[in-house]
Amino acid sequence: MELRHLRYFVAVAHEGHVTRAAEKLHMQQPPLSQQIRALEQEIGAPLLLRHPRGVSLTDAGRSFLADAEAILASVERATVKARRTARGETGRIAVGFTTSAPFHPLVARAIREFRRERPDVSFALEENSSGDLLAAVRDERLDIAFIRSGLTDPLGLAMHPLLQEEMAAALPARHRLARRKELTLKDLAEEDFVLYRRADGRGLYDAIIAACSAAGFNPHVGQEAPRIVSTLNLVAAGLGITIVPASLTRLPLEGVTYRPLSGRPALKVPLNLAYRRDEASAATLAFIDQVRHLA
Repeated sequence: MELRHLRYFVAVAHEGHVTRAAEKLHMQQPPLSQQIRALEQEIGAPLLLRHPRGVSLTDAGRSFLADAEAILASVERATVKARRTARGETGRIAVGFTTSAPFHPLVARAIREFRRERPDVSFALEENSSGDLLAAVRDERLDIAFIRSGLTDPLGLAMHPLLQEEMAAALPARHRLARRKELTLKDLAEEDFVLYRRADGRGLYDAIIAACSAAGFNPHVGQEAPRIVSTLNLVAAGLGITIVPASLTRLPLEGVTYRPLSGRPALKVPLNLAYRRDEASAATLAFIDQVRHLA
């Protein structure tokens, strides 16, 4: 039994006449009658009662019609869904990001605008360290990842630089330097630093250490934290100062004040997008294009 047999039967049942059904199906009446009889033989029961001026359904025919219509409707839905998936209009995108990445407005804007244009595409979000995110993209547990570090092991992955973000100093609210409108790195040379630990945020950590070294000092790292927001909590507790991407200054936190960093060397950190080179999902590829366009 093939789908065409179901379509033939449904057409005859709806028309109540084999000749009119044949015309609707753009075929001759004799072959259609043969196909219906073959279908009845395969089922082992008559589906139609033949009359001089048409046909009517038997009880078995009415039962078969309901199921045949349901099957054809299901096939149509599956076909439409497959076509929409091929166009990237439906599906699921698993997005990873380092702790600081979602605070940049680009990330939220990209997801928001993509969902508005393609409401049937869902997102699954995961926060992790850059190394774990890259491994998850390689293993196809994630589709893309927003990370701060570069790609040292490019096996199977592509990395697109999105932007360079300025950094800001985060100080305890009553810190002596909080009276200034802006600071330089040299102003922080004698301070205790609270940093997002290198194992979890290599891009940020290395950028801060390198910039301080270029400014003529090696920062004294008094505390490390597993999340960048945790560094701000330690700053609020008076345990030191930290340096964060400027987008985090949008995060109000009692006991913390932010100051822009000026002077040389300029301290900026990248925001990069990592994804598989052989990515085939139309939805994911469309999202990658949108993120790159917005950046």
